Amino acid sequence: MIDRIVQTAAEPTDPVEVELEVTLRPHDFKSYIGQERLKQNLQLAIHAAKKRDEPMDHVLLYGPPGLGKTTMASVIAHEMGAQIRITSGPAIERAGDLASLLTNLQDGDILFIDEIHRLNRTVEEVLYSAMEDFKLDIMLGKGPSARSLRLDLPKFTIIGATTRAGALAGPLRDRFGHIHRLEFYKPDEVQQIIERAAGILDVKIDKGAAAELATRARLTPRIANRLLKRVRDYADVNGDGIIDTVISSQALQLLEIDELGLDPADRMLLAAIIDSYNGGPVGVETLAALTAEERTTIEDFIEPYLMQIGLLERTPRGRRVTPKTYKHLGKTMPANQNLL
Repeated sequence: MIDRIVQTAAEPTDPVEVELEVTLRPHDFKSYIGQERLKQNLQLAIHAAKKRDEPMDHVLLYGPPGLGKTTMASVIAHEMGAQIRITSGPAIERAGDLASLLTNLQDGDILFIDEIHRLNRTVEEVLYSAMEDFKLDIMLGKGPSARSLRLDLPKFTIIGATTRAGALAGPLRDRFGHIHRLEFYKPDEVQQIIERAAGILDVKIDKGAAAELATRARLTPRIANRLLKRVRDYADVNGDGIIDTVISSQALQLLEIDELGLDPADRMLLAAIIDSYNGGPVGVETLAALTAEERTTIEDFIEPYLMQIGLLERTPRGRRVTPKTYKHLGKTMPANQNLL
């Protein structure tokens, strides 16, 4: 996979970057920019739960990566005044791992499970009764002497996050009382996020430069913050540390991110559809082979934004580009090409 500045996956490898990422996260609804409809619904649910002095119903957050699902879980915990434990679906390998997590929770605690669609099926089945009845069924022993032990659990809230809500089993999805999709952000919201992050990082950035970064951040806060940090590096080395439109344009040109936020991997995928398959349709497996990317990478990290801005379409026969794609890439659309 190509190393991409605009990838929406988190960067957990560099301790300094991780600390900065955490620092830039808002901790309450007041500082959380965007997702207004979601915030209104959650604020109502939190207020009602606190008024009844009980935990919130379980919450499922889904949508493309980088839009703030983990951050929203932390905000919910802060607003509820609750402790939050963070884990991920792949990390819970056995039912015993889940039992250890749940029995160590206190009343009102929140367990955040990222990538919940990747839970082991055996673990998932144990989770059903835990979510619904706050009971944990454990099998002791094997064979004819095996017996079931039912443990009482504290009243807790599970917040699940996934990029693929359709991959969740129906019984698990039905046990969430709140199911919300996080939408792509508006350019003006992304600009506010960049200006807020610049203030936290003590970086001077003018309005024009912030607006330019916002238009190239793929409507995604994680990418906006990453771009800001890379442009800050460029400004420190090639300027006086102040980010103006000249510095931001030069830095973005060096990073090969165009005015729509596309990087070389995006342009390569679109060009492959045009050059090899006359604009499509073409199957995703074929595209994965053409671009040397994994299918899941194309479906989860590349396609959503390209579809959002109208450069790519999914059809029953496969992916195809739009007339806007030809114009953006400076290619001539064949006269007999029907893309409507």
